Amino acid sequence: MGDEANKPEADSSKPDSAPLPSPPTPTTTTPTTTTPTPTTPTTPTTAMAISLPRDPEGNPNPSGPDPSPSWFTPKRLLVIFCIINMLNYVDRGAIASNGVNGSRRTCTDSGICTSGSGIQGDFNLNYFEDGVLSSAFMVGLLVASPFLHLWQRGYHNPFRLIGVGLLVWTIATAGCGCSFDFWSITICRMLVGVGEASFISLAAPFIDDNAPVAQKTAWLSIFYMCIPTGIAVGYVYGGLVGSHLHWRAAFWGESILMLPFAILGFVIKPLQLKGFASSVSKEAKGYGEMIDQKFQDDTNERTAEQAIPVDNDLADKTSQKFNLSTGSKQFLIQIKRFWKDMKALLHEKVYVVNVLGYIAYNFVIGAYSYWGPKAGYDIYHMSNADLMFGGITIICGIFGTLAGGFVLDKMDSTISNAFKLLSGATFLGAIFCFSAFCFKSLYGFIAFFSVGELLVFATQGPVNYICLHCIKPSLRPLSMAMSTVSIHIFGDVPSSPLVGVLQDQVNNWRETALILTSVLFVAAVIWFIGIFLHSVDRFNEDGEHDVPNVERSNRRPLLDENTE
Repeated sequence: MGDEANKPEADSSKPDSAPLPSPPTPTTTTPTTTTPTPTTPTTPTTAMAISLPRDPEGNPNPSGPDPSPSWFTPKRLLVIFCIINMLNYVDRGAIASNGVNGSRRTCTDSGICTSGSGIQGDFNLNYFEDGVLSSAFMVGLLVASPFLHLWQRGYHNPFRLIGVGLLVWTIATAGCGCSFDFWSITICRMLVGVGEASFISLAAPFIDDNAPVAQKTAWLSIFYMCIPTGIAVGYVYGGLVGSHLHWRAAFWGESILMLPFAILGFVIKPLQLKGFASSVSKEAKGYGEMIDQKFQDDTNERTAEQAIPVDNDLADKTSQKFNLSTGSKQFLIQIKRFWKDMKALLHEKVYVVNVLGYIAYNFVIGAYSYWGPKAGYDIYHMSNADLMFGGITIICGIFGTLAGGFVLDKMDSTISNAFKLLSGATFLGAIFCFSAFCFKSLYGFIAFFSVGELLVFATQGPVNYICLHCIKPSLRPLSMAMSTVSIHIFGDVPSSPLVGVLQDQVNNWRETALILTSVLFVAAVIWFIGIFLHSVDRFNEDGEHDVPNVERSNRRPLLDENTE
């Protein structure tokens, strides 16, 4: 209530869609001794800037009352983000399914050849090329993440960037269904990574901001539960669509399902992220700086005109050089800010250890998700490997991920407790998964592998809780982006092709699976080290020095709703 009392009166129109007001008779601070020349255009921007309401500290505040949409509650935000996240990973599961990925063209010693099926058969891919397809999205993700961070720290509302990313994802996924060879589908998979970058870096911070304090890890676990669930649904979806229609139809279906959410990112009122000044305040600040610069330029111009005659061509060239120099300077400032933020992340030991353990963990999980159906089909002669692995992953992914989040909340959500849960669950899960592949019986494999996956998936909530709370709020999007980039570029990106190369050499899926599973023990040891590191929860630190108090009151678009 105190924040509401301090808000100045303002225009109630939407700040991001309506033009800033311009009164008919603007007040100006120009000295009375200065007379504008006829060639000097009137500056409506001056009127707009002066007419902006200001808070008690003198900061521009054109946003007025809290712009929260009445229907957009925290739970609805969570549901929407969960559906989007699930669609992202349905795509991962679908491209790995036997129905979409298919099988290679083969020839027997007697000269009888089969044409193969799916992507592998149509494009005649070897295992290495097939593994590259699962990792190609990482190239786009890696390239897009730094630019997205610059835009987030610049003049773009983070919520709008989610809409842009989802639109790119939608177009790229449809392009996968229209591809005609290995390189065309690889390029489309790269663009899928570009589209995914904004969502994966921003969704978790938005959820963390709006979740009830006592249930933050549980809400994050619900969100990350969609990863194994989405992959598992993708196995089933890809198997059914690929076998009954065509592997191309699977990609087109994903694109159609994502399109409404891409549109939603553009039409809904954007939410504000903790640690960032609103786009309206940045716009108002930009207007003020522009007016100050314009007034100074006009004054200098009139002084110069009175002193000496000016060559107009020379003046135009000089002005262009000045503008180019100013733009370059701003770009360099943004680059320096990015490297400063990166150094802050890399100097945070808790963050580094957490991500290193996550890399080793994801090395295994990524290869499981891609090669699991093929390994199960070969080792245990599963005729329905897609459905079997999909079913196990759905059940264990849901219950394991939710259990991890709720257990950490019950333990008291601290970084140290999160590391304890990560190391313990991963170590026990590694034992069960390793033992599962030693069984010759299908039933023994299913029993032990299910318990192992249940334990392994319990890590999703705690590991991301650490990424969000070991750094200041303004670094959370970069933290999530770099975490995701790291676990992919050093984890599942190399693991899929490397496991493919290993299988080409060993030609024994059981041995390959045992070697792969042993990497989970490495992840458990790394997270065990994190228990002994000094850790501080920095969630309540101010993320940006230039965020005024009025922004802190306007930053709560969802928390006023009932989240019980």
